[in-house]
Amino acid sequence: MLVFTSLLAGLVFGLGLIVSGMANPAKVLGFLDLAGAWDPSLAFVMAGAIAVGAVAFALAGKRSTSLIGAEMRLPAARPTDRRLVAGSVMFGIGWGIAGFCPGPALVALGMGETKALIFVGAMLVGMGLFELLERRKPTLAAG
Repeated sequence: MLVFTSLLAGLVFGLGLIVSGMANPAKVLGFLDLAGAWDPSLAFVMAGAIAVGAVAFALAGKRSTSLIGAEMRLPAARPTDRRLVAGSVMFGIGWGIAGFCPGPALVALGMGETKALIFVGAMLVGMGLFELLERRKPTLAAG
């Protein structure tokens, strides 16, 4: 049941990205072009997503199990640190250059977009490099 609901949620999410235009790099770059021909339509998409997410998290926070009986594992709040800010800046730069972020890039890849293939490949390389660097960090002694 969990696999089916996960697949269904992913399909609905992907369809929403297509309908909203988030899988179209030209639309995203038009939204990010604040000094030029700004297209504010994605701001409404984001505001709607934030509103739905806020309601969903508020309801989920009151539950111990999901609607299908799985354990609820909500993210814990953590303070803003340099790694978060640096990652956010890199995300924003990549989004501005390519017009893709990870979810829409996977949708566009499924639609056969060549630019998405390049983006997803670069994203996977970046994720792999991050993992390698994280594993090389010295582990702190428990004390």
